[in-house]
Amino acid sequence: MGKTIFGSKVVLYFLTLLLVSSLFVSSISAQDGINADPDVDTRVKDTMEVDGKTFRDLNGNGELDPYEDWRLPVEERVEDLVSQMNAEEKAGLMHISSLRDESSTGLTDDHLRYFVVRDDPNAYDLAERGNEFQELAESTRLGIPVVMTANPRDHINFDQVVGHAEASGQWPGELGLAATQDPELVREFAELSAEQWRSSGMHKMYGYMADVLTEPRWTRTDGTFGEDPELIADMMTSIVEGFQGEELSENSVSLTTKHFPGGGPRVDGTDPHHEWGQTNEYPTEGSLYNYHLPPMVAAIEAGTTSIMPYYAKPMNEASALQLPEHLWFSEDQQFEEVAFAYNKSILQDLMQDELGFDGYVNSDSGILDNMPWGVEHLTLEERYAKAIDAGTSIFSDYNDPSGLISALDQGVVSEDDLDPSVTFLLTEMFELGLFENPYVDPELAQEINDDPETQDLADEAHRKSIVLLSNENDDNGQVLPITDNEVEDVKLYVEAFRAGEEESAEASADLAQSIASADPSMEVVDYPEEATHAYIAVMPTINWRQHDNEGDPPSIELKKDSDTEIDAERILDLQEQVETTILGVNMTNPWLINEIEPGADAVLATFNNTPESIVDIIRGKFNPTGELPFTVPADTEAVENNASDVPGYAETFDYAYTDASDNDYELGFGLSYTSASDIKEKIDQFEEEGEFQNFGAARSLQAQLNPVEQFENQGDAEKVVQHLEGFNQKLEQHIEKGRISEKAFESIQASAADLMAKWQ
Repeated sequence: MGKTIFGSKVVLYFLTLLLVSSLFVSSISAQDGINADPDVDTRVKDTMEVDGKTFRDLNGNGELDPYEDWRLPVEERVEDLVSQMNAEEKAGLMHISSLRDESSTGLTDDHLRYFVVRDDPNAYDLAERGNEFQELAESTRLGIPVVMTANPRDHINFDQVVGHAEASGQWPGELGLAATQDPELVREFAELSAEQWRSSGMHKMYGYMADVLTEPRWTRTDGTFGEDPELIADMMTSIVEGFQGEELSENSVSLTTKHFPGGGPRVDGTDPHHEWGQTNEYPTEGSLYNYHLPPMVAAIEAGTTSIMPYYAKPMNEASALQLPEHLWFSEDQQFEEVAFAYNKSILQDLMQDELGFDGYVNSDSGILDNMPWGVEHLTLEERYAKAIDAGTSIFSDYNDPSGLISALDQGVVSEDDLDPSVTFLLTEMFELGLFENPYVDPELAQEINDDPETQDLADEAHRKSIVLLSNENDDNGQVLPITDNEVEDVKLYVEAFRAGEEESAEASADLAQSIASADPSMEVVDYPEEATHAYIAVMPTINWRQHDNEGDPPSIELKKDSDTEIDAERILDLQEQVETTILGVNMTNPWLINEIEPGADAVLATFNNTPESIVDIIRGKFNPTGELPFTVPADTEAVENNASDVPGYAETFDYAYTDASDNDYELGFGLSYTSASDIKEKIDQFEEEGEFQNFGAARSLQAQLNPVEQFENQGDAEKVVQHLEGFNQKLEQHIEKGRISEKAFESIQASAADLMAKWQ
């Protein structure tokens, strides 16, 4: 993937061009001739001029060493630098430390160079701090630069959790991007975000999650792209190619795709951050290859730099057949029951040899001490040895390399064993351009991060990600959109539901104010007694630190006495009290909505969306196009009976929630508003499929819809209904005279009835 096959004419053109160029240039290096000289910047060490070109004297010896010479191939530069590093420097490079403040402890004393940013400063401050770290790194013996890493930080995030999502940005959540069903939009997002990251001095991301959601209670669901392996694979391709580009460069953000071989199979939703959730079990034959590996394969083929294995260990007794025989750990064991970062048969035999991954392995945080599942009996030094032998190159969130140095002293690891890992890491640094110029301009960083054009695209993504699940009122037909003709009679009450009364009250006030600001034509009232309409925003959250407990797995019920602490009784009271209620459920998990959905007149699924985008949907400024990225379970029984390694759409029983209109809330479900233009598109489609006897029959129906469309835009309900009645008469004539198939007639008639109900 990612390669272009050129036609013979194009090849001939380039060969001719090269031949002509050779008449004028006697000799030219590949890097000199094709690329401009790199931007070289130094703040501590000297620079030197060689052959009229500028280089950094990073080791301060007054000579141009191969690793300092940007004209040389990266491989040659890396080999030279590895030869100059001592064991302590190599060990330090193989560790990543968390950065929550201004502290740079470990950079000089322990030779650390990789840092995970765990706080949320603005772009200017992020850039300034990064420059300070780079200056300190430049002052060390070899001047090896710093790599700043972070989890995804570009998405609106109401609940920041360390180790998962520590920052909040401007885009909808990952599930929201999946709901757009638009990989090209996601690629644009990735390209713009990469520019923001690099301008701020950020170089590498722990992302994105290629995990397939197969257990609705998993507390990390909101970091996934849902349950469809094919869609996730498309998203991963866009993400990797967008952030990294065709190859790593000074404009790239290097990605660590996670979590191999898929973190989705969570028994009861429990997570391997905990001892009681430490297993990956595959009870359904073939589920590993059918569901969990395809997105990983897509990321590998797109060129992801590194991959992060999950904490969990695979289990034999609880798993059906998953691996081909040649990948078995032993004759009688399919898996070695050790965590994936220690699992040589998974990382090397499966990931590298079978799937073709040629990058490096970045461990998850704390595998050496807090989550050493399956290797608890080993000493720290032996754990290092086993992980390195399995293929792990760098250890995350562990800022003390003394254990690895001790492993070297004890002889369980040799310095030669470290060189492949160090080579991977230095290659990444060189390709990112950090050895020439690791510094950034803080003012430019803030300007790029505040670019209004980026915000415009983010706003589009928000609108495209919202899913219309239900839109039907027994008395009035379609509830949404609230048209310009209707809005003057609307009095909207807004209430948000979160865990805790204070949090709910604060969220309610903020949301009401935001909605009022987004559309001043819609009156927002303070009390439900005053309202004709209510927008009820349900914003549940669960996380592995708080809601995943031994013997008490996470719950996705929307009840006051459940993990979500959502006051469902209050929601039901509002639905009784206010004539028309619009329910917006923030679907960071596939919440159980079976108690609160039936009483709503319209239902939206949101994914950490802005209030402005929600208003655009409610007011019809944007016709909803989002589709569910997962299946919503019917009830607690469905959740408890689900196969933990299989997506909701592939369950073998009636798993999905079904509403009163017989809509199944399955993967890919989503409604749109019916309009005259929608019916026109349907007529065109049926005409192309041969469902009309002749061209004239289809055109006559289109003509009947032109005034309907005109009066829709004017908000004239009486005229819309009048012309729709004429359309229906014409449609009846066509079916009576055999000019239209029964299939097309019934479909078009149903759409016309929906439109009529909205305007009557």
